[in-house]
Amino acid sequence: MNRFRLGGELKALLFTLPAMVPLTLFWFVPLGYVVYLSFMEWDFMSPDKLFVGLDNYRNLLVDPAFYQALRVTALFCLGSVVPVIVIGLSLALLFNGRMRAGAFYRLLMFSPWVTPTVAVSIVWSWIYEPEVGLANSVLRGVGLDGIRWLQDPQWALVGVLIVTVWKSAGWCMIFYLVALRNIPSDLLEAAQLDGAGGLRKLVSVTLPLISPTTFFLIIVQLIQAMQAYDQINVLTQGGPAGSTRTLLYLYYQSAFDAFRIGEASSVAIALIVGCVLLSLVSFVVGRRTVHYS
Repeated sequence: MNRFRLGGELKALLFTLPAMVPLTLFWFVPLGYVVYLSFMEWDFMSPDKLFVGLDNYRNLLVDPAFYQALRVTALFCLGSVVPVIVIGLSLALLFNGRMRAGAFYRLLMFSPWVTPTVAVSIVWSWIYEPEVGLANSVLRGVGLDGIRWLQDPQWALVGVLIVTVWKSAGWCMIFYLVALRNIPSDLLEAAQLDGAGGLRKLVSVTLPLISPTTFFLIIVQLIQAMQAYDQINVLTQGGPAGSTRTLLYLYYQSAFDAFRIGEASSVAIALIVGCVLLSLVSFVVGRRTVHYS
């Protein structure tokens, strides 16, 4: 039995080698190098690296810019994930039934996801233009004052979030459509026979049965929100006054604007640790709240 078990483990290891080789080369090795750089002081050009120990981490913990970026990242995650999930589910519920030209509307809502983020962000920068942009033209048309969407620290993050939610909601809609169509019809019919209305069926039957999809989408959207870069770089470059500078954008500025590679590497490690912690918390919560049929 032991020999048979050992042979099975060796075969399993052999089958995982094709996946482990690129994973090691393009993930584990670069990650180890980033950890190494986080203990160094380096300007990206000098051939010598100065070992500084934990100084980069100590400086990070007393840097106001780090805590501002941490706060912006948390707001960005909350402000993008929740609306994307709610809007994606709402669109799926709307388009799940039979409706004329439903396929066209689904394609229309999904199309922003397959459009490059840079192109989308450039178009939205024109929409947000304070004087002749479409957004302020609509506001003035209903009697409201225009907003400096990307120049005002109070509105810049809102502007970036609108672009992010608009781009991602259709992607979530597709997953929810599949989940809704996999719900057994006899459960919905039984709930209706018991006198449940539309809202009751949604809360007691539909939402629990699609909770695995919701859990998956929350995890993916959280990770994507923590890694958001393109729309921030095109629309605001982390400004104004750092109001849209996330941890990832702080890493970019430290590494490629200021050439402080050690400091940037410590920010990258903090970002990775944050992603891991969020995933662990999500899995713990998911075990208690996700219903697997």
